Formats: sequence, structure tokens, C-alpha cells
Amino acid sequence: MSAAAEPALSPPEEPRVEREVRRIRDLTRGGEHARALRAAEALAATVPENRDVLYALAFSQRHLQDTAAALATLERLERVHPHFSRLHEERGLCYVALRDAPRAIASLLQAVNLNPALPNSWAMLEKLWRIGGDRASADTAAEHVATLGRLAPEVVRATSLFADRDLGPAEALVRARLRHQGDDVEAMRLLARIGIARHVLDDAELLLEAVLDLAPTYRAARHDHAFVLVERHKYREARAQLERLLAEDPRHRGYRALFAATCVGLGEQARAIDLYRELLGETPQSADLLLSLAHVLKTVGDRDAAVAAYRAAAAARPEFGDAYWSLANLKTYRFEEGEVVRMRTLEARVDLGADDRIHLCFALGKALEDRANHADSWRYYERGNALKRATSGYRPEVIESNTRGQIAVCTREFFTARAGWGAGDRSPIFIVGLPRSGSTLIEQILASHSAVEGTEELADVHRIVLELQGREPNPDDPRYPRVLSTMTAAEFRRLGERYLTDTLPYRTGRPHFIDKMPNNFRHIGLIHLMLPNAKVIDARREPMACCFGNLKQLFANGQEFSYSIDDIARYYRTYLELMRHWDAVLPGKVLRVLHEEVVEDLEGSARRILDFCELPFETACLEFYRSGRSVRTPSAEQVRRPIYRDGLNQWKHYEPWLDALRDALGDALTRYREPVAGHPL
Repeated sequence: MSAAAEPALSPPEEPRVEREVRRIRDLTRGGEHARALRAAEALAATVPENRDVLYALAFSQRHLQDTAAALATLERLERVHPHFSRLHEERGLCYVALRDAPRAIASLLQAVNLNPALPNSWAMLEKLWRIGGDRASADTAAEHVATLGRLAPEVVRATSLFADRDLGPAEALVRARLRHQGDDVEAMRLLARIGIARHVLDDAELLLEAVLDLAPTYRAARHDHAFVLVERHKYREARAQLERLLAEDPRHRGYRALFAATCVGLGEQARAIDLYRELLGETPQSADLLLSLAHVLKTVGDRDAAVAAYRAAAAARPEFGDAYWSLANLKTYRFEEGEVVRMRTLEARVDLGADDRIHLCFALGKALEDRANHADSWRYYERGNALKRATSGYRPEVIESNTRGQIAVCTREFFTARAGWGAGDRSPIFIVGLPRSGSTLIEQILASHSAVEGTEELADVHRIVLELQGREPNPDDPRYPRVLSTMTAAEFRRLGERYLTDTLPYRTGRPHFIDKMPNNFRHIGLIHLMLPNAKVIDARREPMACCFGNLKQLFANGQEFSYSIDDIARYYRTYLELMRHWDAVLPGKVLRVLHEEVVEDLEGSARRILDFCELPFETACLEFYRSGRSVRTPSAEQVRRPIYRDGLNQWKHYEPWLDALRDALGDALTRYREPVAGHPL
């Protein structure tokens, strides 16, 4: 977890600005507030929205007793960085200087609610409450001061930086602390939380396991551990941790909410709905709980209740972009005119958080697309993609390098020499390809068969790949897939057996089950070595339609290649290259299914898919939309309706803005249909 992985918070001239901010801080530490003020004013003229510059300006103004100017500067800061805890602390200190205790207390409370690691704020709150005769509140503040005082100063400072999303400096401080005191559980837990924020979940999991070995009664760390396990789709392990926590504190809201998430992950949707409704009975205006409930209601097909819950989430937190996007992501929902006006107004706010803005951009793209206002719709899709891509560390060359590695290692001779390796179980059916390629429709057709269990996009193959990559993988010289050539038959058999064991919680005993993780197309060689009798279906869609479908989709996580025209085109071409390779070295292993042909000839396509899976035809597969099973992908509502053709060429409404996509795809526009030996199209 390096500081370089964190996106820049300031404009491109950040290195110069950072140096100048450090100089201003040195001046204030030396008591040279007049010089610091002049320097901050000069810097603010060039970077007027920079958080640290505005804070330094207000800090200097207060110390020079120009409290009115400091408060005005803090108003400017709040418009662009409303969740920065130190602006609220500084405002509280301004009100202290003005002897306005009620406003001082309100501002300082806002500061510590955002960032509990502010000892100066707690100390001032204690003083103000004691002066005002509120002994209980003063004692509480004193306890916080004492708690922070027992921690290493570096950990307190790092925790404060972490709360304000300054992940790089926080990580540097906490790592320095651990070099001197390797068993500091607070420092270890904080480093794990930084890992969670950076989505480095494997490191976070190991750190939290180490914390719990040293401090098994540390409930906050155990809760963090359970959260990481849920994020890594290790729902059974997460449930075990939460059951232990709930045995000690059965009414803890955080434990109960996370337990509900494990129920969702394990397919226990009815139990999750009951838990979320129980929690909402206690706090009916919780936007996050309303959103979680709505997601589960969508999954089980209760569309009207889901819509009501999404709307309630938006009402509870008016700027909640995710609630609006979730409505759009139903695909069948149509926004009312008042909702569109409200979303436009919210998105135009300069103080809107980046995450809410991204969600609103994609929601507005869909809302305006439904109104056939394609020019405005594209502008919002384009803006949302640009904002999302700016937060991503995605490197297309890493995927392309992995593809070259797969082709170099996984030759026909390589597989011939390993014939018969792996676990012989015939139950798994993998559906692979790109997102928005019609894979959910294929899944729904298959899962309507009496012998097939529909599960979800399982993360188990990805976890195995991460383990094979090893600790601290080098993306420029990856261990995987090279390591496949050094592994034994027994190792691949154990991996196959582990996959089958780990996926048991998603199954109910039917002879076959589906793993619909689309990205598994990159690991068909590994899948074949672990599970040689597994079936693999390649869900493929015409490239312009598929890539455009990705460009207008905001994914809950992953799929970072989908937020720019260049990235998605390169990914699609890489996908074709690797699938051509699998067809050549594992002939007959993969069935290619074109989405357009499923739409045009449902019965013929269903029979072809069932024949490939060695399953007898059942008419229920043609009435897939009658299935009551849970569906967790963006296409959930679409596959609950009969086949419709309207969506095949929606991209053509946006043709004036997609020349760059067409050019980047090149010969993929025709090559995607190239025939496969043994499986004519």
C-alpha cells in the first residue's frame, strides 16, 4: 500500500503546492503568523479550492486575531471540502475567541464526529462543558482525551489523517511506528483500515488476524475483520466472527447490519430482509439501511418495494447519489420530471462529494436516455466515466501482459501433458465473458432447469489466483500464470476440491451449479487444470453494443476497465485474443453463445446450451422470466421479462459520439464472430 496508489487531492501543480504548504506550517509553528498569512494568501490566489491552503489561511487569520476573516475563509473551505474535520475544529476555536460557547461546542462536536482523533477539540469541549456546568458531557470528553493520551502520538496523528482521507501521510506515520513497535495493535489495526480504504483487502485481513492473535477481546478489530471477510466474499468466516460479537453484544447495530450482509452473501435473502427491517424499525431514516434493504428487495424481484425503499433513501439523504443510481440501475424505472430536475440541481453543486457526483452522473445519463435526450445523456455518461476513471489505478498493460503470459504458458502441449489432472467433479458450469454481454440471460435460462443451481458471480477463482500471485505481486513480472508450470497434479486436485467445498454455501443440492463471474475468462486454463470436467460458456455480444453497455454502467466494485473508451476497447480486444487461444489449445472446452442469436432464436440457443451441458431439454428454460430465483446483477429486472429486442442496438442512438470507440475496436468489429472448430455459430 504505497502513497502513490492514492489519487491526488489537488491540482496538477501539487508538488509545488505541497512544498509551500509545508513552509507555511513551519512558519506557523515558529509563531510567524504574519509571514504565514502572506504566503497563504499568495498561494490561495493560484489554487483557490485547495483544502490545505484554505485551512492554513484561516489558521493564520485566527492567530492574528482577524476572526471575521478566518470565519469567511472557513465558509469558502466548507463549500468545497465540507467533511474536512479540521475546518470545523478551527471554526470552533474561532467561536471560542468570540466567547460564543454554544456555536463553539456545536462546531467542535461536528469536528470530533467526523474525526474522533482530535485531542485539542476534545480538550476544549471538556473545558467549555465544565464552564457551562454540564459535568456528564465534560467527563465524556475527558475520557476521550485520556484514551488518546494512552496511544502513541504517531498513531493519534495517523488516525486523524486517516479520518480526513489523507491516506498516504497516515500510512507513512503508522508504518514508521510499527518499525519501532511491531506489536502495537492500534497501529496494526489502523494500517489494516488504510488497506481497506485502498481496497488492499488481503493485507488488511492478515493484519487484523495478527491483531486478534495479540488482542482476542478487541471487538472493534474483530468487527473490522468481519467487514473485510464480507468484502472478500468469505461469508461463512465473516458470520463466525459476527456470531461471536453478537453473543457479547446482541443489540449492537453495526454487528447486526453486517450480519445481514452475510445473509445476503449466503443467499439467505428473506432473513436479510427481516434483519434490515428490524434495524429500520429503530432508525427509520437511515439512508444506508434503506439502500441495503432495497438492494435485497431488488434481488428477490420485489420491484415495487425496492423502488419505495430507494426513494426513501434519497429522501433521508437528499444528496445520496447511490440511491438515484440504484433506481436507474433497475433498468425498468423511469424518473419523474421532478426527480430529474432535483438530480441536475444536486449534480451542479460545487460542494457535492465525488462519489455522489459520479452516481448522479450515471443516473442522469440513464434518465435522459429514457427521454431520448441523447446529447445531454452522453454528456453525463462521459462526465461520470471521466470522474470514475480519475479515481482508478487501472493499468490496461497489466491485463495485456497477463494475456501474453497465459498464451506463453498454457499451450496445447502443456495441457496434453497434464491430461486427467484436477478434481473430476462435473457439477460446475462457468459463464464467462465481458459484463453487459448477455451472461445473466444465459444464467437465467440454465438456472430454470431442474438440475441446475443459479448462484452468483463467485469470487473463488479470483481468490485462488491472488494466492498463486503471491505476497506483494510484481505487476511487471507476475508469478501467475508462470507458476502453473511448476505445480503438481496433487496441487491442482486440492485447488479443485477446495473450490467445490468453498462454493457449497451457495448450493442446495442440485447436480450442477453456475459460477457467473465474467472475468474468469482470463483463467480458463487454471479452471481446466483444477476442474477438467467443468463446462465453460463464453457469453459474447457485438462489440459496439457490449462496450457501450459497459460505458453507461457504474459497477458496485471492480470492472475498472469500463470507464474509458480506450480501456474498454483494449479490454475487449484482449478478451478476443485470449478466447481465441483457449479455443485453439482446449478445443471443445468452451461453448460460444452470441447474445444476438439468443434474442433472435431463444429455443434453438437454449437447446444448444443444454446439449453442451449434457442436460435434457426442459420447457421451463424458455420461460426463464417466471423463475423466482434471486438475481444480483444489473440485469436482474430485465431477465424477469420475456425476451425483447429493443436493447440490441441502443448504442446507435449515441453513434455521433462513438467514433473513437469504433476506431479503437478495429477489426474486433468483425473478428468477434469468427467460427470455432467443433462449435459452428
